[in-house]
Amino acid sequence: MSQSVIAKRYAVALFDAAQEKQQALAVQTDLKELKKIFEGEKELSEMLISPKFSIQKKKQLIGQFFSEANPLVLNTLYVLIDAGRIGEVLNVIEDYQDIANEASGVAEAKVYSTRQLTVEESNAISTAFAHKVGKQSLHIENLIDPSLIGGIRLQIGNQIYDSSISAKLARLERQLIN
Repeated sequence: MSQSVIAKRYAVALFDAAQEKQQALAVQTDLKELKKIFEGEKELSEMLISPKFSIQKKKQLIGQFFSEANPLVLNTLYVLIDAGRIGEVLNVIEDYQDIANEASGVAEAKVYSTRQLTVEESNAISTAFAHKVGKQSLHIENLIDPSLIGGIRLQIGNQIYDSSISAKLARLERQLIN
């Protein structure tokens, strides 16, 4: 969850509007794509924040880039531009994801492994760990980390479950030194 009170307000308003129109999942999907674009295209963010461009030009740019986006998402971007808060867009997306996940009983998780996990393995991890954090399921992002040697490291929020071989070797080394 971001630290921005402003972003939280926009995220809550967007979530309420999306739920009212029964589009919360569609909005969440669009916001994930939007996040990738804003994180990957720093020039776009800089242009939208820049005072050199008029509000109308910024809206036109948003309309061109995100014409396929859900109208609720597009309107939220327009409102952020009008309010001079487009710099908060990543915080709004993060807060919306948190609100939507909380409402659906889902937690975001990062699984570090030495290879890409299969769907069955991801589902098994989700089932095994979701109840430990009081959720119904986990959205798993699989990240490849060859330094683990084997096993997995799971991060859910600020909790880390490490059953990697490298972690076990480090624990064994500490025991042998002591």
